[in-house]
Amino acid sequence: MKHGSIKAVCLFVLAFITVLSAYGDDRTVDLTSIVLEHFNDETSHEWYEGRRHRSFEFSWALNASRFTTKSTDKDGNETNYPVMAYIDTWPIAVYGYNREGEPIKSLGINGRFDRRGYNWIDLYPVNSDGDPFEIPMPGRVRYIDLWVWGSNLNYNLEAYVRDFQGAVHIVKLGNLNYTGWRNLRAHIPNIVPQSKRILPNLASLRFLKFRIWTQPNENVNNFYIYMKQLKVLTDTFESIFDGDELADPDVVPQLWANAGDNSN
Repeated sequence: MKHGSIKAVCLFVLAFITVLSAYGDDRTVDLTSIVLEHFNDETSHEWYEGRRHRSFEFSWALNASRFTTKSTDKDGNETNYPVMAYIDTWPIAVYGYNREGEPIKSLGINGRFDRRGYNWIDLYPVNSDGDPFEIPMPGRVRYIDLWVWGSNLNYNLEAYVRDFQGAVHIVKLGNLNYTGWRNLRAHIPNIVPQSKRILPNLASLRFLKFRIWTQPNENVNNFYIYMKQLKVLTDTFESIFDGDELADPDVVPQLWANAGDNSN
């Protein structure tokens, strides 16, 4: 009986190790911090997603709900709010004072509404034609964060992302009722799908926009918000196997394009 028990335990341990070997890759992670946007008034953006270099061209645009203010100055120049500009300012906690170096810019939004309520402003990426552009988010995103300057405004900030099935998810970054620069961070819920059963397993999210909501009891006649460094903490690990390049959506079209007339 004793010899049989030892043999049974050994078989159990061997089976357990086999299971771990089979599913080990699913639990392997390589968490990387990647900046998607510095807000330096640049249209060219690039980063490394694991072994892959990614490069995209986009800029930013604004949209807003009803009751935005339209003002005319004494010279007859009309301003339609909200307006956006790149300002020589930054969070000292990230970049230091840097007063003697090259100025660092942040994206500034100046908003005005004619009445209080649940007004909103959208900040979204666009391509060179001015059409909405969805930023591919690298890896399997765990957290998204952004530096935002607030002036004790009772406004809420949200990020919108789209999964590979086309569903849009709202990620709440927080309230702006604080003073000065603050890093806002939000966890991407586990219910948001970022993997598929079939190859390629990775099914990355796409960033759609930020939305700023004003609250009905808050002043909206003139306000400023500044943003800096959109960043993600993401798992970029991908298993390496024989033929893994055939699961790379960037490689497969090139392979087939190079096949030429040999496809017949």
